[in-house]
Amino acid sequence: MKAAILGVALLAALPAMAQTTQPVVEDFKPSTLNQPGQRYPQVNSQRYARFRIVAPQAQSVRVSLGLGGRGGTILAKADDGSWIGTTAGPLDEGFHYYHLTVDGGTFNDPGALNFYGSVRWESGIEIPARDQDFYALKDVPHGRVQQVLFPSKSTNTSRRAFVYTPPDYDKDQTKRYPVLYLQHGWGEDETAWSNQGRANLIMDNLIAEGKTKPFLIVMTYGMTNDTRPGGLASFNIGPFQTVLVDELIPYIDANFRTLSDQPHRAMAGLSMGGMETKSITLKNLDKFSRIGLFSGGTISMNDVNNTPSFKEKVKLVFVSYGSREIGGARGGGRGGRGGMGGDPRANADALKQARINSVFYVSPDTAHEFQSWRRSLREFAPLLFRD
Repeated sequence: MKAAILGVALLAALPAMAQTTQPVVEDFKPSTLNQPGQRYPQVNSQRYARFRIVAPQAQSVRVSLGLGGRGGTILAKADDGSWIGTTAGPLDEGFHYYHLTVDGGTFNDPGALNFYGSVRWESGIEIPARDQDFYALKDVPHGRVQQVLFPSKSTNTSRRAFVYTPPDYDKDQTKRYPVLYLQHGWGEDETAWSNQGRANLIMDNLIAEGKTKPFLIVMTYGMTNDTRPGGLASFNIGPFQTVLVDELIPYIDANFRTLSDQPHRAMAGLSMGGMETKSITLKNLDKFSRIGLFSGGTISMNDVNNTPSFKEKVKLVFVSYGSREIGGARGGGRGGRGGMGGDPRANADALKQARINSVFYVSPDTAHEFQSWRRSLREFAPLLFRD
């Protein structure tokens, strides 16, 4: 299942690069993720991206977008020694990783900010979305994302986590909060949800609008060993489960004002993080009451029946995908359902019929990418920790 989902991820993450006869509108503006003062890459109102790289001695320059860098845009050399090119079609809304291939070597774009993905620091580009207001930086009270280093006896290291505390956390020193443990995907790290995902801004805006209860979010690195592409099938989740359950959770409860019981603790993750979430929560229902899988499998009635006390202990099962991931007539896009553990929509319906609080969400017109997962967090957070 894990290897199959990774395969779907690599395909579904590719932007919409099909040839088009639509005239390109020349209203390009610098991407919001550019380095300060850099004019390229640029994005226009049709969601095309244009790149310019100065490499006068190069023989070939290509831009590769998406996880794994498959697909891409070949740049043409200009008289001034720069290389310029525009994507063949519009890109999906939201965040995308990309890198350059210059004469066979892999490089980042000096004009863009870097983000950790695909087991390396990749360049990033943001395609403005119609619904981007929910993760925009607004004039509202803001929470804080802080780095913590916690001891891990099982790995004989100090490990890093980032903790989001809501805007009112420091105002009332007697108030305690529920906690969501939120995991990244394969090839990413504990910075992904704050940087690429904008989780803190999503929470700030939801809290300001009164749409969610305030809670802490804890984000840590989801692996204890190196795993290369295609190696997830042999990934042993046991060591990370020990880190999370036996080391990180006690550290957070000891150092933050948490509600440290099962009803006030949730876990969710995207892609690989979703698979980790499913495995860890089903084995530790005394620790977690809410489960969120974003493009990371599904929970079936077989899972419920094979997990003692599931119906009594689990208060929410949330499963989401981008519309281009689930494929078929319902999804209307690439990817198919291979490796998902069954039809996620049908499984969600079956759980509902069994009187389990089950929610299935599909992000419109997105694939295995952060716009799907930003939207998933926006939908998931208001459902958490209701009385």
